[in-house]
Amino acid sequence: MGSSFSLNELNRSIPVGKGSKLRRAFAFLGPGILVSVGYMDPGNWATDLKGGAMFGYSLLWVILASNLMAIVLQILCARMGIVMERDLAQACRDTYKKPANIALWFLCEIAIIACDVAEVIGAAVALNLLFNINLVTGVLITGFDVLLLLGLSRFGFRKLEAVVIVLVITITVCFGIDLFLAKPDLGAMAKGLIPTSFKNGEQFAIAVGILGATVMPHNLYLHSAIIQTRANERTTEGKRSAVRSATIDTVISLMAAFFVNAAILVLAASVFAPQGLIPEKLEEAHALLKPALGGASATLFAVALLASGQSSTITGTLAGQIVMEGFLQIRVKPWIRRLVTRLLAIIPAIILIVVSNGKSIDLLIVSQIVLSMQLPFAIIPLVMITSDKRRMGDFANPKWLAILAGIISAIITWLNVKLLWDLEQGPMYVVIGGACMLIFGVWVQFFYRPKPASTS
Repeated sequence: MGSSFSLNELNRSIPVGKGSKLRRAFAFLGPGILVSVGYMDPGNWATDLKGGAMFGYSLLWVILASNLMAIVLQILCARMGIVMERDLAQACRDTYKKPANIALWFLCEIAIIACDVAEVIGAAVALNLLFNINLVTGVLITGFDVLLLLGLSRFGFRKLEAVVIVLVITITVCFGIDLFLAKPDLGAMAKGLIPTSFKNGEQFAIAVGILGATVMPHNLYLHSAIIQTRANERTTEGKRSAVRSATIDTVISLMAAFFVNAAILVLAASVFAPQGLIPEKLEEAHALLKPALGGASATLFAVALLASGQSSTITGTLAGQIVMEGFLQIRVKPWIRRLVTRLLAIIPAIILIVVSNGKSIDLLIVSQIVLSMQLPFAIIPLVMITSDKRRMGDFANPKWLAILAGIISAIITWLNVKLLWDLEQGPMYVVIGGACMLIFGVWVQFFYRPKPASTS
């Protein structure tokens, strides 16, 4: 097992202390909130807006189910980080052979780029709505101002967490006010929380997009790393207390994210669906809110979008650093790694904006489906490693939790396979993809031989 720590410059930088349970719990408040911003990023906005506009309240249950699955998986990440003192990327590197790790790293980088593209586009749209800055310029501004925010970590990780908490509160308050103004149908909302079958392929695709926008692969790597910023006692009881506090932080933070996602869908179901309006751009959603709920509501929408994009880019960029260092053991200066991550998002974002004529919602939905496709490659290793008593000791997943996590993994994998299968040439994609993974797995397991270590 390697000796380096995740986010080495921040590892165990926040004291936990030996005070009351409430004080210790407060010391752990933060990582869950940083993770939660990924659950309310502009990608979520796109899937929730289109889902609400096209299908009313009927997909609320998908948001709830996705959020509950996310809570289970993020708790496993926190347990891993506290008990093993490894993030998910490091744990994979310790467990699997080099080719498998390179493949997992590559897939995770695709997910991070897809997520970053969504966040950069969303923040650029918000700048356009608030200050009339064109989208391409907005992408460039959004791409580099996040580096200034990340620079706050030099003054302590708590400062960075405080900025993100303020942004999350801003998003929540803005949507709380918009939701009050929209006066949604409470009976229809309650009915929408009851699971139903999907009406057609488009509703199913949006549901998978909601899943991909909610349970994000990079958040699994992020949470297992940033939980290690807490300097809890390394005794069994100290770890047990830390796991309890981290679980409380995770549940509270992700339920706040559920409120935001549900509010976006309910807003669209209340305002757009009755009129048969389906916005193709976030700008259109903003413009349609103005006559329906007033100019203040539309401004709150734009402010929340900007806060969402900025907070999400902070956590996405941190995740990029964690994944590269964890899988490849490549350590570069954090600002260089973060700049590279930004550039990998800025260039595709500008190209997509130009090619799509600014249809931001469709772009964001596609990015979330790409995220969903990467999920099994992060979830399955997470469940396997946290269920292994040799790695986790007494903190290994109990049988009920291992079974529940396994069911979640199976559901997510099946949904992605079905989405691919239902495409025009889907069966061919599924067969070719499955065959490639099988051949790769057999080669890694039985034929790959690592190069002998140099003796010089």
